[in-house]
Amino acid sequence: MRLVGAHAAVPRIWTVELRPRAGGPSLVCRHCTVRTPPVTATSARSAALAHLACHARTDVLPGYLRTCQCRERGCLWHPRHRGCAGPVLLALTRDRSGRTWRLADACAACVAATSHTAAVPDTLLGHRQPRPSGHLPTPSPSRPPLGSAERLRVREMLTYLAAALPRFTSPAARLLALQCALRVNTRGHARLPSGLLRGMRLYGRPELWQELAHANWLELPDLKSAPVQVHLLDAAVLEQAPGRRARRRAAHWALRPEPLLLPHTAPPAVRLTALVLAAHTCAQGHHHADMDVLARLCGHSPQQTAELLDRLTTSRVLAAWHHHRDMDEVLWRLPRECAPPRSVVHPRQHHGHRP
Repeated sequence: MRLVGAHAAVPRIWTVELRPRAGGPSLVCRHCTVRTPPVTATSARSAALAHLACHARTDVLPGYLRTCQCRERGCLWHPRHRGCAGPVLLALTRDRSGRTWRLADACAACVAATSHTAAVPDTLLGHRQPRPSGHLPTPSPSRPPLGSAERLRVREMLTYLAAALPRFTSPAARLLALQCALRVNTRGHARLPSGLLRGMRLYGRPELWQELAHANWLELPDLKSAPVQVHLLDAAVLEQAPGRRARRRAAHWALRPEPLLLPHTAPPAVRLTALVLAAHTCAQGHHHADMDVLARLCGHSPQQTAELLDRLTTSRVLAAWHHHRDMDEVLWRLPRECAPPRSVVHPRQHHGHRP
């Protein structure tokens, strides 16, 4: 007798397509029998992402039953690489035109090798927990120090924004989008005080808001109001888990991402690179990430990312960094750390330098 596992019934791959129609784009899902009503052009991408997230919430599988759907199809989604490896993640992929979106389980190696793809954090698929009537708010405990939870949350949101925003989005606009996404409430609204924007050196820069509005990620706000009232059009960020208080703590950490601290006068491209590195810095002292991942989160090419890493080394934010080209992996060391093992950074091999 042949046994059929649960993973055969739930392949964990969903695809939606935005087709142009007279009354507005129509969202066509290959897994749904019910036709969705037309959506507005400004909310089409958000509707597609929210629809895919709904499928992922519904067709839940335990981790040990999830398989790499790319491998199941002969790894046709990417160029050849060394093979499947790493944990199974939710991979969000769009085509070049932005009309077709796919959400599927894939291993970390296949996600890194597939173009126009980013891993979707599980925190973006959380369910809203309704409070019972008559619920009294419990007093909040003393605030613990900022640490690994905030670092993880920022890293996950940067990963999502790398897929949700156009590749050419500027570093300053990405920093602004990160604060909006982490501060948004369940109705899609966020408030950014003038002091916050001044501290980020982003106050009085309407071109950044226009850039995000042109990408249909938010509505163009009234910049004369204080604080700036923002309405996000990306429905996928409205029901994040954990709650808003934890996300605001992550937004606060992103303003001063220890241990890679920079003056606020540093250019946005350098600040974003330092933030991405800080989000991937671990307490054990072995700091590393794929060059492709760093470049995608920063919105740069690998060559531009290497130049920015050199600038961080020159300004003593980094002690040294090294690019293992055979593994396409970047390793870095902080100034406060002791001399690392030779396998991590060799003084004759690293691309950065100690001034």
